[in-house]
Amino acid sequence: MRKLFLAATAIFWAAVMVFAMAGTSTPPAPAPSDSSPAAPPPATAPAAANTSEKRFTLAEVARHATEADCWMAINGAVYDLAAYLPEHPSRPSVVLPWCGKEATEAYKTKTKGRPHSPAADQLLPSYRIGVLDKP
Repeated sequence: MRKLFLAATAIFWAAVMVFAMAGTSTPPAPAPSDSSPAAPPPATAPAAANTSEKRFTLAEVARHATEADCWMAINGAVYDLAAYLPEHPSRPSVVLPWCGKEATEAYKTKTKGRPHSPAADQLLPSYRIGVLDKP
């Protein structure tokens, strides 16, 4: 009976380690190449003033503060992240409080004092819907 208990415990912890490693791994960022076209600016860079891009006020962003309709203003740009939320690696309770808000500092620090990964910076522009109007 003791051998069965030890074997089951070892299998359990091995499975926990596999799930933990799979949950925290992120694909490596592609290495810069001289032959590739110019890379877009990182998402954390201030939003460039593009006159053709749709502009939103913070009040408009605030109207999209639910899990099904989640906009965030990050570093001068506005992102519709509702489609991405189910794929976000952290618990929804970490991200949802920032829906409908200016979330630059939360994005830069993950509220833990550490930045998002380069992969996250590359993914963020695909959810960009416009720029934030200054009050």
